[in-house]
Amino acid sequence: MPGWLGGAHAWIKALHVIAVIAWMAGLLYLPRLYVYHRRAGADAAISNTFKVMERRLLRAIMTPALLLTFATGGLLLAAGPTDYLSLGWMRAKLVLVLLLTIFHGALVAWRRELADDRDRRSAGFYRAVNEVPAILMIGIVVFVIVRPF
Repeated sequence: MPGWLGGAHAWIKALHVIAVIAWMAGLLYLPRLYVYHRRAGADAAISNTFKVMERRLLRAIMTPALLLTFATGGLLLAAGPTDYLSLGWMRAKLVLVLLLTIFHGALVAWRRELADDRDRRSAGFYRAVNEVPAILMIGIVVFVIVRPF
């Protein structure tokens, strides 16, 4: 059902999947970097290395992938059936995508605190929140593929 996208529909869908994979990779990896960063303790050289890695991951991969995910997803949503947003599975998926976006924002805020050496969260905290994007991703995939409602 390409709608007004015509022949570009498949290409936009492919770009959407690629962007989602890149964004998810970052969402799964960045909290792990935070775990290692917190374990580094007072070692300034190691801490500075993690600060650079975290900043680059967010700015060069995660945020552009997030923006591309939203742009291509928006196009696909706009070109889909007019009742797409009335479908329960689509609304549920979009709620989980919103939660992933909020999590992305939290990662940005935590990175700023780590960069300024004012973060007081434990490595265990970051290890626990590292599971959040995986759980949300499972829900999104189930809603899109299985369409349970």
